[in-house]
Amino acid sequence: MTFCMNTMASLLKALSGTLLLIALVLPNCDAHVQPRHAIRKHRPNFKPGPWKQAHATFYEGHTGTFGGACGYEDVAKEGYGLNTAAISTAMFNDGQTCGACYEIKCVNSQWCKPGQPSLCVTATNLCPGGSSGGWCDSPHEHFDIAHPVFSHIAEYKAGVVPVQYRRVACKKQGGIRFTITGNPYFNLVQVSNVGGSGDVVGMQVKGHNKLKWTTMKRNWGQKWETNCMMVGESLTFRVRGSDGRYSTSWHVAPRNWQFGQTFEGKNFKQRRRSKPRR
Repeated sequence: MTFCMNTMASLLKALSGTLLLIALVLPNCDAHVQPRHAIRKHRPNFKPGPWKQAHATFYEGHTGTFGGACGYEDVAKEGYGLNTAAISTAMFNDGQTCGACYEIKCVNSQWCKPGQPSLCVTATNLCPGGSSGGWCDSPHEHFDIAHPVFSHIAEYKAGVVPVQYRRVACKKQGGIRFTITGNPYFNLVQVSNVGGSGDVVGMQVKGHNKLKWTTMKRNWGQKWETNCMMVGESLTFRVRGSDGRYSTSWHVAPRNWQFGQTFEGKNFKQRRRSKPRR
């Protein structure tokens, strides 16, 4: 009897160790179903924020160099054109602000263009502290604007100019773009060309078969990760902007999608205001 009990205890111990090993090896998939009422609840259009004070400089380079800390590879191909800017650490918010849009006007400088025209840019990079004579160090709010479009608001010879800016809605052509990279055990999805608030604060993915709604984590910038098995699944992505609005792109990637491919889904739209009844 004692021998049988000892044998049973040894078997249970071995089984426990095996189960623990399996738990460590299997992906920790954070499945989560978003309540329908939270998604369908009407939320207003993204509205411009208040005007604030900052400074602006410009930087040079071709389109492929403008991605940097936000994870974008080529801002021109990804829907942002050349109207882009690197923003200071105080505004970057650890990458959450990537994709946000700003209206900028040069003020109180002899180098401002006549009539104080506005320039709309998308935040696509980080202006690291100390890179522009301290302008990008905290707590300064600063824009380092792409060279080709800086001249819309000021003369190049100015170097640095005081500006007024405000957050505005992003108006994009086409849908939100999802670029999938990684490997079967680590998936990385870059989100770009986002309308509305422009930035992404939440991301989920769902397959057509085994993969249930799964919350993805921000890896860096606008790259989102999961170690859940996505290969062989028709993929649906759900994006949440900082204004609380959701956009769901159903089955945007087919079952036979490949790493390195980009798929275009549904974008945020600015809803037209209904005319009051007379």
